[in-house]
Formats: sequence, structure tokens, C-alpha cells
Amino acid sequence: MSWAEKNDSMRTALRALNKANPNIPEGFGALSKAALAGDVLDHKTKELLALAMAISVRCDPCVGFHVEALMKYGGTREELLEMLAMNIQMGGGPVLMYAAKALECWDELAALKEGA
Repeated sequence: MSWAEKNDSMRTALRALNKANPNIPEGFGALSKAALAGDVLDHKTKELLALAMAISVRCDPCVGFHVEALMKYGGTREELLEMLAMNIQMGGGPVLMYAAKALECWDELAALKEGA
């Protein structure tokens, strides 16, 4: 399954969960809004941090969503690669495997964006 398909599938699953329990999106949305508040770090930097955490905790859907968001907020492949290097240095072999997934996701979604 492609990263775009994985992201679409996860969005469908999240919509079902959110419909089943509306408290979940309300509470998580408030947490997300609070985390994104402030202007010391720009949104791109916050997405680099979120993606680093997604890689570190080995969350495929999080990787897909935060790669998309990083692109949306102007992140570059070069910035991603520098973050991946630091993440691998801190997390070792398991992070190395997920760093490769994140780069694969970036390259796939960037190719789709160029073709659009």
C-alpha cells in the first residue's frame, strides 16, 4: 500500500473513531491547538519535532501525516535528512529503520505533488 493510501485509510479509521466517540477529537484537538500555540518555534520546526517523535515511537500513520504536514509548511528534503541524521544518532538501529520509511514517504508524496 502506498503512503498516500495509508494516509487515506487512516483518515477513514479516525473519522469512524471520532464519530463513535466525539470526545476524542474534541480533547485531542484542544491538546493539538495548545501544542501549536506560541510563535517562538515556527510551524515547520514543530512538524520536524513531531515527525522525529513519530519515527522514534515507530508510528507509521504518524510518519505519513507529519511528512504531509512538513511539506505543507515548507519543509525541504534536506531539512528532513538533517533531522533524520540527528534522530538516528539518538535512537540507533530501530530509528534508522523508521527514518528510511520517512524518507520513502517523503519521496513518494513529493513525486505525487510534482505530478499534480
